[in-house]
Amino acid sequence: MIDPSIKLKEEDALSISCREEEKIIVQLNDIYKQMSPKFERCTGISQSRLDLLHKLFEVEEISQTALQREVNIDSAAVTRHLKQLEGKGMVSRRKNPDDNRFTFVRLTEEGRQKIEAFREEKEIFISKVFKSFTKEERSVLSDMLNRIQDNVQDIEY
Repeated sequence: MIDPSIKLKEEDALSISCREEEKIIVQLNDIYKQMSPKFERCTGISQSRLDLLHKLFEVEEISQTALQREVNIDSAAVTRHLKQLEGKGMVSRRKNPDDNRFTFVRLTEEGRQKIEAFREEKEIFISKVFKSFTKEERSVLSDMLNRIQDNVQDIEY
């Protein structure tokens, strides 16, 4: 017969393990909430908008739908971001002449110049975030976060 205290110890260990895992998820979320506004204050632009601009920097022109898929942001948010970036003269949009349902987006020359400045500010911010990490620690952390990201992508709900 199995000693019931052993089973209890296993349950306690599982409970502790779940609490540790939950704490990691909470920490990741807290880091994101702390980092986002600081990143925006440092660079002058949100990470979502910077992601859009980086993608536009890589291509001559792209449909808004394809851009939305590339950066994995919902279509309403992409439209909202692009309207604000267009208002600042950083992007231009035009309707597809063959099908008005589709909009093409491109980075303006002003947008290209500003993205270079954003990149410099982003590099400064990132160096501050990882200032106490060795190259090896950054590599290990990156590997672990990639595994978490893969696991999250595999979850179907």
